[in-house]
Amino acid sequence: MVAEPSVRPLCELRRLGLVRYKVAWDRQAELVRARKAGEIPDQLLLLEHPHVYTLGRRGETAHILLDAQGLAERGIEVFEVDRGGDVTYHGPGQLVGYPIVDLRRQGVDAHRYVRGLEETLIQALAEYGVAAGRNPGYTGVWLGEEKIAAIGVRISGGVTSHGFALNVNTDLSYFAGIVPCGIVGKGVTSLARVLGRPVPLGEVAAAVARRFAAVFELEIVEAGALTVPSPKGSPGADRFQ
Repeated sequence: MVAEPSVRPLCELRRLGLVRYKVAWDRQAELVRARKAGEIPDQLLLLEHPHVYTLGRRGETAHILLDAQGLAERGIEVFEVDRGGDVTYHGPGQLVGYPIVDLRRQGVDAHRYVRGLEETLIQALAEYGVAAGRNPGYTGVWLGEEKIAAIGVRISGGVTSHGFALNVNTDLSYFAGIVPCGIVGKGVTSLARVLGRPVPLGEVAAAVARRFAAVFELEIVEAGALTVPSPKGSPGADRFQ
């Protein structure tokens, strides 16, 4: 948003496939530490999760409507996490994005960052002819009164983690087990539902990466397996695919 056009900060794009939530959460913490230390450039992780409900710092456990048996029957894990927001669902067919970005280099505050994530997804959806937008008073990306993308972030020492979840080919029935984002009386939708057909997730990921680079004025480069530098005194490094 504020970087000189000719000197855009580097951001490594990592397409990680299906990753268990706890593994991705732990790796984010390691990446945030490495980014603060200047050991790695900005990162954009794009991935999917197996079925999971995550409860943010302001979340209420009462917003998870299934009991332990119901969760087990549907194969849903539950995590209380350190992002903002309430409860949300992640699962196969949903594109999850975790930017690990140093906002101090961008000169961007938390409000502008969240608005930038919304704009990224609005522009990506526009590539499919979908006129998504914002809903006054609520975070995320909406089609009328239905949310198509949720956003919940953490910023520590100017470096971001957590991020966004865009419903692409998501099985929306899993949202029936929660009060999504703690919002009563609103619905959820997906790109596949709007278009009436499945959409290749890799294709959507490419659109999101393009728009993320444009909105935040970053130079995106594709990167392979993720190697997280170990803290001083620890052996080796951790590869994450």
